[in-house]
Amino acid sequence: MDINNIITFIAVATLLVISPGPNGFLLTKTVPFSGQKAGFANIWGFVAAFYVHGTLSIFGISVLLVQSAQAFFIFKILGAAYLIWIGIKALASAFKAKNTKLPDSTYKNIKLVSMRTAFSEGFLTNVLNPKVSMFYLAAFPQFISTNEGAANAYALVTAHSIVNFVWFSTMVFMLSRIKKTTDNAQFKKWLNSITGVVFIGFGSKLALMKNG
Repeated sequence: MDINNIITFIAVATLLVISPGPNGFLLTKTVPFSGQKAGFANIWGFVAAFYVHGTLSIFGISVLLVQSAQAFFIFKILGAAYLIWIGIKALASAFKAKNTKLPDSTYKNIKLVSMRTAFSEGFLTNVLNPKVSMFYLAAFPQFISTNEGAANAYALVTAHSIVNFVWFSTMVFMLSRIKKTTDNAQFKKWLNSITGVVFIGFGSKLALMKNG
């Protein structure tokens, strides 16, 4: 595989990763409440989803999302519903905390997510996003020639995953360093409110997205 193609693909993938989206907001919600390990579980979920999308694209299955309006609509609604559900959960947590008036020391010990749940949230946030699938459908034909095998295609998926891991790991460490601030109950109420609204916004935008 040509090194220039790899560099160009990494540049495009980097722009996609660092652009504001559900992944960053999921980490912003997870780390202050459940800690650094849960944040990394989110990230491994993101990475696993990239390989699912990559595999579907490599073997041509994801083309159905572009060619079939019905398949695209179903997949889009599933992704939108999941993002909106995360947003509603965050808003419900903020509203509950506001009304129960829990002290900071008690609020620290509730609403912790398990590593499995954190991984699942990261995985589903990405795997149910048709924009990620369409990124692979649009990018792969440009960076992989017809005589190259699946190994080279997976190399690009791996490069995308590494960029994703480095960027969001940095975010996890930054969120962990300000843990004293994020441990404050009032801050967590505010954070849940903001992330709830943002996820509902992402979900609504996805639901209204048109195929093509």
